[in-house]
Amino acid sequence: MKKNSEKSQLKNLPSHLPVLIVGGGIAGAGVFRDLSLHNIPCALIDKKDFTSQTSQSSSKMLHGGIRYLENMDFALVWEALHEKNLWLKLTPHLAYPEKFYLPVYKSSLRPLWMVRIGLFLYDALSSFQNLPHEVASVKETLERFPTLKKEGLTGAGVYSDAVVEDAKLTLECIYDGLVSKNSYACNHTSFTNCVKEGDIYRVFIKDELSGLEREITCDHLVFTTGPFTDVLLKGLDLFPWIPKLMLSRGSHLWFQNDMLKAKGPMVLTPKDGRVIFVIPQNEKTLVGTTEVPGEPNFDQMPSDEEVTYLLNNLKDFFPNADISEEYILGKFAGVRPLVKEDPNATLGKVARDHKVYQPESNIFILLGGKYTTFRIMAKDVVKPLVHKMKLPYRDDLSLQPLRRVSHVIPWHEIKLTKELIQSIIEDEFPKTEEDLIYRRMGLNSEQEYLDMKNQLKTLNITWPWS
Repeated sequence: MKKNSEKSQLKNLPSHLPVLIVGGGIAGAGVFRDLSLHNIPCALIDKKDFTSQTSQSSSKMLHGGIRYLENMDFALVWEALHEKNLWLKLTPHLAYPEKFYLPVYKSSLRPLWMVRIGLFLYDALSSFQNLPHEVASVKETLERFPTLKKEGLTGAGVYSDAVVEDAKLTLECIYDGLVSKNSYACNHTSFTNCVKEGDIYRVFIKDELSGLEREITCDHLVFTTGPFTDVLLKGLDLFPWIPKLMLSRGSHLWFQNDMLKAKGPMVLTPKDGRVIFVIPQNEKTLVGTTEVPGEPNFDQMPSDEEVTYLLNNLKDFFPNADISEEYILGKFAGVRPLVKEDPNATLGKVARDHKVYQPESNIFILLGGKYTTFRIMAKDVVKPLVHKMKLPYRDDLSLQPLRRVSHVIPWHEIKLTKELIQSIIEDEFPKTEEDLIYRRMGLNSEQEYLDMKNQLKTLNITWPWS
């Protein structure tokens, strides 16, 4: 097998491929892997680095979506819970189960008895694969979260979901696909135009870093471009496209663990109906929320209003903690592409189901969905595509463990050596320092980035892309 660093260069792409996938987030990675497992030659391209947009900007959870129970999305929750528990088995180095605490107050929208019923239903929809739910007393809750507000607290519901390193899971799905000899992946490669010529598509692509341009042809096109889909497709002269998306922006902040002193993850439910996650990971705690209208751009950052909203709610729920903006270690935001079928639906009520559109018989557009259900989303594209090629689709292939593991494993200390960095460059195709530090090494605060950047200067690294 060729080294991935060689395969990822634009000049090594074949002049013709059966399938070209545009968009290298988790959905595109899932499609790429599934096609590769079926030995169908394909290429995956992304204008930026793989998983550098929405798929690295989640709340770092694999979850069923407990709040979707209120919307009666039982089928989605069932599917997501089973996928969550599948990936816990397949990638234990990237995801681990956690018990999430949901504190309940006398003024809460849902009393403790209602929460208990919801948690039982959540476990039942997982076919009781979840760690069983509990109801914690006030004393138990405060022992675990000593700075939490005591007034009016009646206890906490406790349920099981999972913490995941989202960028790594996306990347390892791509690495797994690259095990197949006829699969190619090109990051920092843009899809600039496309012309239909008979039964094939002539595609124009460009290396965004070197400026190199190529023309290739393909039989099938798959778009997994997430929040950029409406803008991209409206700019092409391939087929009529009516915008389908409602964009939901999520903002997240990293704090030091000792600020809140939380001994586990929790879910806060402010009176406005939104949800805030508090998830300790090693020495940092991630705090994030969703349901703010978003825009499709590549440089997402939390607004001042969103930072203030999170800080004010933390101060309300944790009055015994010293909380201020100066303790923020890092921040990020991402835009989630929701498919809006009901024009009157609000962000919180838009269904999280995915949709597959086929404006032409050989074009597939995958929209919506949840990070957790990406394997099912990919299957709904790959299965009909494989059948179009008059080949059998095998459901069992994507149930197999990933065949390639990252050089840097999440939540482990990084022992920085020149050999480690050169191995990452050769096998995991980062093309910039940001690719290397943020996604291949998994660092996520501004200070960590600067510290690592300074350390890399001392190693005299050879970059094949320069």
